[in-house]
Amino acid sequence: MPGAFYITTAIDYPNDLPHLGTAYEKITADVIARWHRLTGKSVHFLMGNDEHSVKVAQRAEKEGLTPLEWCNRMETGFRERWAALDISFDDFIRTSEERHKKGVVALIKGVREANPDDIFLGDYEGLYCTGCEEFKLEKNLVDGLCPQHPNRKPEKLKEKNQFFRLTKYRDALLKHIEEHPEFVQPEARRNEVVNVLKGGLEDLSISRPVAKALGWGIPFPGDPERVVYVWFDALTNYITGVGFGSDDALFGTWWPADLHIVGKDITRFHCIIWPAMLMAAGIALPKTVFGHGWILSPEGGKIGKSLGNVVEPLEVARLLGPDALRLYLIREIVYGQDGEFTVSRFEDRYNADLANNYGNLVSRTVSMAAKYRNGVVTEPAGVPPRLKDAAAGAVDRAKQAYDALALHDGAGAAFALLTQANELIATSEPWNIAKDPARAGELDRVLYDLVEATRIATLLLVPVMPRKTLEILNRLGDTAKPTLARAAWGAAGSTLTTTGGDPLFPRIEDPAKAKEAKPAKPAKTK
Repeated sequence: MPGAFYITTAIDYPNDLPHLGTAYEKITADVIARWHRLTGKSVHFLMGNDEHSVKVAQRAEKEGLTPLEWCNRMETGFRERWAALDISFDDFIRTSEERHKKGVVALIKGVREANPDDIFLGDYEGLYCTGCEEFKLEKNLVDGLCPQHPNRKPEKLKEKNQFFRLTKYRDALLKHIEEHPEFVQPEARRNEVVNVLKGGLEDLSISRPVAKALGWGIPFPGDPERVVYVWFDALTNYITGVGFGSDDALFGTWWPADLHIVGKDITRFHCIIWPAMLMAAGIALPKTVFGHGWILSPEGGKIGKSLGNVVEPLEVARLLGPDALRLYLIREIVYGQDGEFTVSRFEDRYNADLANNYGNLVSRTVSMAAKYRNGVVTEPAGVPPRLKDAAAGAVDRAKQAYDALALHDGAGAAFALLTQANELIATSEPWNIAKDPARAGELDRVLYDLVEATRIATLLLVPVMPRKTLEILNRLGDTAKPTLARAAWGAAGSTLTTTGGDPLFPRIEDPAKAKEAKPAKPAKTK
């Protein structure tokens, strides 16, 4: 569909509630989805939960619940957190849903029809990491432990399973990546995937015995003794979420996906196993898989449930609001690289970017408009604008950045314009211009330039800060639905009526006060 954009995140294990590292992925994907909506595209943003795992069944048993009862409870908790962080997903898929089960069966059927020898019954003996839900090779372990779950020793298993002939697709995958370098991003992830492929593949176990899976999973088609194992189950959500196996018209509208956002530790699954599965079934491949970095603890380790060092996203958002958290994660971390989160750094960024720069600019601009022009600013004729070129440049830089998935640079372009507006106040000194009636046109120009530059920068920040930006646009006299087209100079009109209000981002003088902030309600708009 012309003008359509389909974006997904990885689906999450609901063995426990999501942490800040999980939230980071969702926030970055949401920023991308909102950017494309801002440009006028029709966007479908899919998230969800990966429910058919042994650790989910084990957690449910520990809590005295059935796996489905536990997953129902977890869905509520996940949705609560995503709403509080203003994540604007269009669909939330669960692998226990009937539409997903139908799609998994349809995919396996499609592989068997297109390539009958690609799925076969065989014996497997090896080391299994419950944290990854994956069989591990000795060469990929560190001191006999899984690199992602060093506090869990892999278990030796011997099973008769259904296999997928992954080895068959090594050369085709290498060729695809060579011809489509945009398929795996950033470049560091692409190099990792290519090295794995060049090192050789092994055929993939795609089922578990019913007993080993604790009876929890999708029955393997034609094999009642086994359930579908994680890859043909979990990865398939990206197509079942848009109708594969149940709604051909919906599937034809959105597939292939434009962008999969996943963590760097599972990039190879999405760039080797997933495309091989699709190739085997004769289904088009997604256009791009982006492997983002991790949120690190101050001690330098990855934040994760299994490592016991999680940071609760709702607690962090309560400190200074979801917009402040979203901005921190986008501005502080180069997308694709690892980044650290500390409350002190979060508060420093808040004071620098929001209290001192953005909030102060809006407050001073609106106050001067009220004092000198009763809140109404009009672009004067015959007085050249001083920030028009800077605003156009900021829009161009933001477009280039977001198209390149350089989210930090996209937000940075807006803040560079805000800084230029603050500098205009310092250099022009509107309070002195206002003393001379003969300079009325000059004062009108400064006031209009300040309002217009701040308005355009605010539009560029809508994907990052969806809540406060709407409030700021209203204060600046732009009450229309935000679109990128309105980020042109004068697009909101040559006369704008501004209004004041409470401080947008009160400065934190005592960092302890941040902990007294109350949680905000989810934004109502996408």
